[in-house]
Amino acid sequence: MNSGIDLQGTFIQSLMDLGLPAGTAKAIWMPLPMILMLIGATVGVLVCVWQERKISAAAQQRIGPEFIGPLGLLAPVADGLKLVFKEDIIPAKADRGLFTIGPIIVVLPVFLSYLIVPFGQNLLITNVGMGVFLWIALSSIQPIGLLMAGYASNNKYALLGGLRAAAQSISYEIPLALAVLAVVMMSNSLSTVDIVNQQSGYGILGWNVWRQPAGFVIFWISALAECERMPFDLPEAEEELVAGYQTEYSGMKFALFYLSSYVNLVLSALLVSVLYLGGWDFPIPINLMAGWLGVSVDNPVLQIVTASLGITMTVLKAYFLVFLAILLRWTVPRVRIDQLLDLGWKFLLPIGLVNLLLTAALKLAFPFAFGG
Repeated sequence: MNSGIDLQGTFIQSLMDLGLPAGTAKAIWMPLPMILMLIGATVGVLVCVWQERKISAAAQQRIGPEFIGPLGLLAPVADGLKLVFKEDIIPAKADRGLFTIGPIIVVLPVFLSYLIVPFGQNLLITNVGMGVFLWIALSSIQPIGLLMAGYASNNKYALLGGLRAAAQSISYEIPLALAVLAVVMMSNSLSTVDIVNQQSGYGILGWNVWRQPAGFVIFWISALAECERMPFDLPEAEEELVAGYQTEYSGMKFALFYLSSYVNLVLSALLVSVLYLGGWDFPIPINLMAGWLGVSVDNPVLQIVTASLGITMTVLKAYFLVFLAILLRWTVPRVRIDQLLDLGWKFLLPIGLVNLLLTAALKLAFPFAFGG
């Protein structure tokens, strides 16, 4: 298997060649991936917001933003600047401490979850052995911040929005975890890198979406519900709850909720591409194409090409899923809260359990195809 370029090893070795101790070289490397992750996530949000405006405009036969920069590309930047400079207002009878901490608790776990997203064999911040369940654990912290924000606002609409967010998250995290568990069972590992490696070697035919179609649908629906995207945006339903848990928020605190929503959408799309669509894997195996061209797998140029293609494929798959999520938002009406909870508890949960048991049976019956 062509592992691609090892950025960390190359960078540290280059600094050591310049005379720096190994510990110092590692210390210099450590903040760089985190800074790149923050920049990448922020740029991803800007692209996602621009996509949202353009796709919604096309769905409604409008033009959308086009004068704020070329093709309206600076419209999301203008939104961000506007929110940064807006006045931060705290209601008189709100709990100031919880009111401030709520948005921070909501946004931090989402950014931390990017630590385990791989863009290549060695192109990730940390290869945690329990990477997928680390994401599930971090995502379960988010409802605490939403509930805290709703309670601290001293507003009945905000409190109802916070309670709805907590109920929605609990009802959809369980089927989501069951869908992930089926993939983990086939991969024999909780590492996101191992899950992608298990799908590689056969190109598009090896992707988990063909072996786990029910799991793919369950995961995607649950991820959209976790992100509170239409038709699952009941915690902030404007015609019922004004804006839900963020009714009393303004300025940068509101911007954190806004940022969290889109960062979480991009993160969910990236994880779907990693778990079900082969991650950085190209539809035609790179090693096979290298063999046709007579190029060695250890060729440095091929490693750079493989790493570049890996990043490109992961991002393209993720943004295709983001496109579908945005299109879904502007074509499907919002469901009621009882329908939302019924879908999670009465449909997705039983289907998730059956899918898990079926995966276990297929793993025993056909170990060569299901990771025995």
